[in-house]
Amino acid sequence: MRVDLFDFDLPEDRIALRPVSPRDRAKLLRVHPEEGLSDHLARDLPDLLEPGDALVFNDTKVIPAQLEGIRNRDGATAQISATLHLRVSGNRWKAFVRGAKKLKPGDRVRFGHDNTACLMGALDATVTQKGADGEVELAFDLTGAALDEALHGAGHVPLPPYIALKRAEDARDRKDYQTIYAREEGAVAAPTAGLHFTPELFERLDAKGIARHFVTLHVGAGTFLPVKADDTAAHKMHFERGHVCEKTAEALNAVKAAGGRIVSVGTTSLRLLESAADEAGRLHGWEGATDIFITPGYRFRFTDLLMTNFHLPRSTLMMLVSAFCGLERMQAAYAHAISNGYRFYSYGDASLLYRAP
Repeated sequence: MRVDLFDFDLPEDRIALRPVSPRDRAKLLRVHPEEGLSDHLARDLPDLLEPGDALVFNDTKVIPAQLEGIRNRDGATAQISATLHLRVSGNRWKAFVRGAKKLKPGDRVRFGHDNTACLMGALDATVTQKGADGEVELAFDLTGAALDEALHGAGHVPLPPYIALKRAEDARDRKDYQTIYAREEGAVAAPTAGLHFTPELFERLDAKGIARHFVTLHVGAGTFLPVKADDTAAHKMHFERGHVCEKTAEALNAVKAAGGRIVSVGTTSLRLLESAADEAGRLHGWEGATDIFITPGYRFRFTDLLMTNFHLPRSTLMMLVSAFCGLERMQAAYAHAISNGYRFYSYGDASLLYRAP
């Protein structure tokens, strides 16, 4: 399909630079195939679901994956900025690098030079590979838990570019850009639909008889990459690692068998469930890397409803929600959201989408 079908004009003042407080007071646009559009708040979610439904959350935890560094080659230095996006091994990460043209395999880079909390202010790595579009592979001198600890000292919260270009990351983002249930470290971008949940909202969902289940997909920085191709068939997705445990798969299959609906909280949860489900619509325990790219025409196997934020024009996520709900319906929903003051992107408002028949 033509990528320009997923384009739209968004006023700059609709881009949220901070989340609302409390989190569950964000707006929620319900998009129903028969009943149309209706305006709510995130805290109204229990009233929009039924007992026996099950919410599926992505419990990945954002790490401080934004690193500022100095390349040193034969006494000549250059500044670079790296965003880690995929862990390859205990000490190797793939990263998108601003200033990648300054690097070649074998170069040494010292990160954290602006932060004295890490190894006397330094975290060293070697460039092992260079790929396309500014991607490089870095082999750090530390590995495993020691590397993880060092990243917390040297790194910064990797705010999305549409926020980072407007303001600097600060101490508030360490909390704001993390779900309250995050526990599995490895993401470099938050599963932002989950940012709307509070302990009080969880209590109301429990009281309604709506179950909660957790899967893990470590969101990569590739989620923010623009689609440069003119046709969706020419776009290549980056891999993201995740897993669904067998016990969770069995529990969610039981929900479906009993007539309950599966509600994916976020596109990351949906992509993982669709990767782990078979053609017959049964979910299995699964672990690995997925590059599933969902565009209109895709036949959904498992998810019935999707709670998600409002996405960038021409993005893979705009294509996913259009596949789920219908392109014309999503175009109408986004026009409504813009006209009615909804806030967009990671710190913005949410929508509750019903799968198109």
